[in-house]
Amino acid sequence: MYRTEHPEPQFYRESYECLNGIWEFAFGSGEGRTDCALDGTINVPFSPESALSGVGERGLFTECVYSRLLHLTERDLESRLAVHFGAVDYEAEVYLNGVRLCRHEGGYTPFVAELNPAARAGENRLTVVVRDDVRDNVPSGKQSAREDSFGCFYTRTTGIWQTVWLERTPHEYVRSVRFFPDAEHARVGAEICTQGEGELSVIVRYQGRTVGAVSTQICFRKRVDIALSEKHLWEIGAGRLYDVEIAFRTDRVNSYFGLRDVRYEGHKFLLNGKSVFQRLVLDQGYYPDGVYTAPTAEAMRGDIERALALGFNGARLHQKLFEPRYLYECDRAGYLVWGEYASWGMHYDTLDALGIFTAQWREAVERDFNHPCIVQWCPLNEVWEDLDDKRRQRDVRFVEAVFALTKVLDETRPCVDTSGGYHGRHTDVFDFHCYHTPERMREYMHDLERYGKLTMDTLYPPMPEAVYDGRQPTQASEYGGVAYVAGGGGWGYRTSSSEEAFVGDYVAMTQLLLDCEKVCGFCYTQLYDVEQEQNGLYTYDRRPKVSAEGMRRIAECNRGIAAIERTSAAAESAEQFAGKVAEEDSVCTAIGK
Repeated sequence: MYRTEHPEPQFYRESYECLNGIWEFAFGSGEGRTDCALDGTINVPFSPESALSGVGERGLFTECVYSRLLHLTERDLESRLAVHFGAVDYEAEVYLNGVRLCRHEGGYTPFVAELNPAARAGENRLTVVVRDDVRDNVPSGKQSAREDSFGCFYTRTTGIWQTVWLERTPHEYVRSVRFFPDAEHARVGAEICTQGEGELSVIVRYQGRTVGAVSTQICFRKRVDIALSEKHLWEIGAGRLYDVEIAFRTDRVNSYFGLRDVRYEGHKFLLNGKSVFQRLVLDQGYYPDGVYTAPTAEAMRGDIERALALGFNGARLHQKLFEPRYLYECDRAGYLVWGEYASWGMHYDTLDALGIFTAQWREAVERDFNHPCIVQWCPLNEVWEDLDDKRRQRDVRFVEAVFALTKVLDETRPCVDTSGGYHGRHTDVFDFHCYHTPERMREYMHDLERYGKLTMDTLYPPMPEAVYDGRQPTQASEYGGVAYVAGGGGWGYRTSSSEEAFVGDYVAMTQLLLDCEKVCGFCYTQLYDVEQEQNGLYTYDRRPKVSAEGMRRIAECNRGIAAIERTSAAAESAEQFAGKVAEEDSVCTAIGK
């Protein structure tokens, strides 16, 4: 068993029982197979397309079945028994002893199957029936709808790809908690939902010391506000997380939060009231042996460490809802994140898939609401047209409805309506994608700096242009994309023939963005190669693409103070961060991990 760590550190119970490991498995429909043994096996939570699953079937199949036995005692049956699924792509039906317990649609969001209606003492057969077709009008991200991978589309993921676990809880229990940190006043609000009513207590600790507490009565839902006796801000490079213990009747839940606030003011991005330039890198969340699923928690930490070693302070987690465990590692590291969804795969020319998308996006925002690392929501990406049919133009109501819903779900964070455009009437950020040469980018920055003008042309013409109104903050949320492979080959938006040209191109483009007073962040494409897309700074197996000197030049450029940060306080903060990273992880050491 590879994955035994708790998948949700923000909602931990001691009754956690990991159900990862060897399950029975078969391709095909679940008809007649919801209460019987299956012939094959698979290593959960790795998808059948991955090598770590033990199956390694990368063909275009649409149905499969999982099954395993659960042993339950008479005492177990006195508790509420719930099996949690981190993510199953795409439609999942869960059965216990042939009785259907639930159905869930959406390949990236969690759901729970309540076992009690069909549970019995002794052996119980748990079965999951899956249907998944990326050719449907549903969110599928970068999963290839062809037999093979191509361009920036990669190997598919079918079925269970995140941890499955069993919890035994009281029948009156804590359902959820949402935290509302108030960094300025050293307070935190906690909105708690319960199944039932009774005595509730919340204790907040920092490094073991109790720094706040409240006790009260609750009837299904209540918000409590807790003053903190110690103020420790969540900042770049320093997570400083507060631990929280929630007790309701006989139920106990452990959680955490970070004390910070984020907003845009004018053209600046502010973290705890200080101007911070977002030095982000695009992370696709793919692994050579696990596809969508990291082989270990250490592998997740490794990608964060590689990005930090190169002077990035965060990542845009692209076209995929990353595992909560990954976000936990970002929370601990003080690593900025854009929370994105796997929006590609839908047709935006009508509103047919709007209900499908908003239902899943709501689940995503609710799942990740408490993560301090998430500083901006990014529900959609490049939805100006259908990628397979250039004649089909989007219905802008799709974009505007998703933005409005996001703001209803979370008023505490900014949101970009659709990364890379075309933007609707409402967005907190006017971001743009630029896969052009440094010379073309120089023209972009000149127009923005001198005239307050930014004309964004699409990667997939012909289309009209989107023109910036000069008032909103701007970010280059995708740039670079230069394929460099020693000896040639590989797909990218552009190609580079030598290390010197590749590094020089990187430094030239990045410096242009840092020097523009109206740009508050960038996101370079991308951290590592993925399959045939060879435009990473690391290879797919996480080896550095260029020499230690080349990586040092990239890191040094990234850590340069941006024009928009140039106040004494911001400059001091940036210098301290650069010094901290240099002290703790030398580039030459970290890039070899």
